[in-house]
Amino acid sequence: MATQTHFLLSPPPRPPYLPFYPSPSSLPPKPRSLSINCCLSIKQYSSNDQTVSISKDMESLHVAVAAGGTGGHISPALAIADELKLMNPNSKFLFLGCPNSMESTAIRSAHFEFKSIPAVQLARPFLSLHNLFLPYRLIKSIIKSYKVLSEFEPRLVIGTGGYVSFPVCLAAVLKGIKLVIQEQNSVPGIANWVLSFFADLVFVAFNSTVECFPKKAKCVVCGNPVRSSLKGLASKEESRLHYFPDLAKMEGTSEVKVILVLGGSLGANAVNIALLNVYSQLLMEHKNWYIIWQTGVESFDEMESLVRNHPQLLLTPFLHSMDMAYAAADLIVSRAGAMTCSELLATGKPSILYSTNIAIGLYFSNIPSPNVAEGHQFRNASLMADIAGSRVITEDELDSTTLVTAISEILGDESLLAEMSERALKAAKADASAEIAKHILSLVNLSVMETQ
Repeated sequence: MATQTHFLLSPPPRPPYLPFYPSPSSLPPKPRSLSINCCLSIKQYSSNDQTVSISKDMESLHVAVAAGGTGGHISPALAIADELKLMNPNSKFLFLGCPNSMESTAIRSAHFEFKSIPAVQLARPFLSLHNLFLPYRLIKSIIKSYKVLSEFEPRLVIGTGGYVSFPVCLAAVLKGIKLVIQEQNSVPGIANWVLSFFADLVFVAFNSTVECFPKKAKCVVCGNPVRSSLKGLASKEESRLHYFPDLAKMEGTSEVKVILVLGGSLGANAVNIALLNVYSQLLMEHKNWYIIWQTGVESFDEMESLVRNHPQLLLTPFLHSMDMAYAAADLIVSRAGAMTCSELLATGKPSILYSTNIAIGLYFSNIPSPNVAEGHQFRNASLMADIAGSRVITEDELDSTTLVTAISEILGDESLLAEMSERALKAAKADASAEIAKHILSLVNLSVMETQ
């Protein structure tokens, strides 16, 4: 007897804190209702269930994923792949990114296959000599991507933004492969904005983001996907011992507070400098405070040369076990990157977010992030302040004094810590990965049926 498999996807509720929501006319068209032995039921922005078939061809589903540049693009790609693997265990994945890059390490650490393609990065400003050979490099990368996709033969390509995803996704379009993209920020990056014209579906985290895309009917509001390992936090005690083994010798560890400082995957000089000038005093005045300080890859060597060894301090360029880092922390200091904000909500962690005070939509060279031209982090921080009570410090205000004051006020108030944690958990979109995976399986199933 054939097996019946059903997945139910409920329409996302309208969060009260988001300013826009797609109108009924801008919603994705209803998929055709098909019925065979094994089916996937989806309720998508409608009160009527839509049934899409899962054929035997899905047992060996091949999916190519283009992700890289920063952790904010890599993390959602891994979360989606994890969820698809969970729903369809026989699926095979191929990640494409730049050689000798952050993604080449992170993807292999997550036990997925990885292949490199030539990097094509748009320099800023646009009228720069560095962009003179951009067309040549782009064509070269597209050709390489086309060859890799031809060998792997995926039914679907997933792009999560960043310059590395652009040539891969264009190659998918040229080969006629189904394409979906996922935008993490409240305002899309250039690569995803252009790719949205060719994509079959565009997954966005915020309702207001729909308004930024020219083809709104393709947009599906799901939230940002967070890896399941992060949501199922490790034990706080075990995680703290992982980073600070000497805690095992201490009594009264319930009074210990751990601050996790995230300088970004590449590095954030503003927070690194602010903390550099005050970490020693902070730890001297609070014997039960500990700091896990991720400097970012590009800033690590400089910070390591300036920071003195301290038993209450762990300095690292990059954190591979983010689940343990989050579990160990009582308070997190970070940039307001979209994925970081989603992870803070999913884990219910109180936070201090630093961002530019320049309004969104402006283009500038290195504020608030050296690799992010749009001012979306300011908007992300504002949303987090509204929904989770996060403290926001603009880069104009960020110095040692303001940072220490904010840390002390939050860690010194247990009721405030509890309130911020509760608000974050209530605002979290915990099932974003599952929603995206179900939409993807629905799209692939329909394409399979259309070719039969």
